Amino acid sequence: MNELTTKLARVRALMQEHGLGAVRLRGVDWFAWATCGGSSVVILTAEAGVAEVLVTAGGAWVLTDVIEAARMEQEEVPPGLTVWAHPWTDRALRQAFVAERRGTGPIASDRPEAGEVPLPEALWRTRWSLLPEELERYRALGRDAAAAMTDVLLVARPEWTGFELAGAGAEALWARGIHPTLTLVGEERRLPLHRHATASRERLGGRAMLVFCARRHGLFANFTRFVYFRQPSAEERRLATDVARVEAAALQACRPGATLGQVYDTLVRAYATAGHPGGEAFHHQGGSCGYLSRDVVALPGSTVALELYNAMAWNPSLPGAKIEDTIVVSPDGMEILTVDPRWPTSKVEGLPRPEILVR
Repeated sequence: MNELTTKLARVRALMQEHGLGAVRLRGVDWFAWATCGGSSVVILTAEAGVAEVLVTAGGAWVLTDVIEAARMEQEEVPPGLTVWAHPWTDRALRQAFVAERRGTGPIASDRPEAGEVPLPEALWRTRWSLLPEELERYRALGRDAAAAMTDVLLVARPEWTGFELAGAGAEALWARGIHPTLTLVGEERRLPLHRHATASRERLGGRAMLVFCARRHGLFANFTRFVYFRQPSAEERRLATDVARVEAAALQACRPGATLGQVYDTLVRAYATAGHPGGEAFHHQGGSCGYLSRDVVALPGSTVALELYNAMAWNPSLPGAKIEDTIVVSPDGMEILTVDPRWPTSKVEGLPRPEILVR
């Protein structure tokens, strides 16, 4: 079976198991999943786009209005899904279309409206376990996004503002057809003060952090890099080494069936071992990802289990130091997706991890 056939079969099997009459997928994340990498995004920050996917026992459609229909059909929707459109002035026709085609059970949705029910948990889990076609798109995204990051930090200047670095990052991503859904920048003064350092008008100064959450085909590549325009101090080197060791402990704990709570506990112990007990309290530590920048953020006691071919992004941090890449849990351990061979690396617990780029 191809990707679309596999996904529709899984949806319909769960519909039958839970007695559902239809499934409506409204979020941009679910639209991308169901259309095998299509996009319903017009406003980049929107959680629900300009189209949705309807699946019943007997059919599957992309529902939209006449403004978007031709573009959807020509550019975003794979063969096997029919685009149905209504006048943009009469959205009630969409509801009538659904009512005529649904089965006898309730309608489930990722964003339930009146009378609808939430998606079965098992459908979320099947989304987290990426198919071979999805992995190929993810690998290409990771390579391209990492190359964009390297390109920008190789030319960045200490006199740039945080806004200029964020803008250059966004430009490099757009040039590769990637949505810059997040470009965090920590300038030298602000970097030790704020774990979520959004870009500002301050000059970068002697060092800077750049963070990407980069989306293409609905998938997110999340990663962090540092550039220095001077030699790092001994303390800065120490903190960078410490967060890399904390992350390495988390990466080694990522196995199919392990829970996010177990990985979180591993992070807590690793902070303490590195000499920073309680370091996890000052920023979330990451979690699973894929069609969202974080599907589930790891919390103490979380029983959410990692699936085979589940994407993950951990981001332990200390004042002025942070590390992050997007990986996939594989039968042999893990695969790091956000890799550019030009970026300097060093081995941490046997894993190649990003170094500080010193210019």
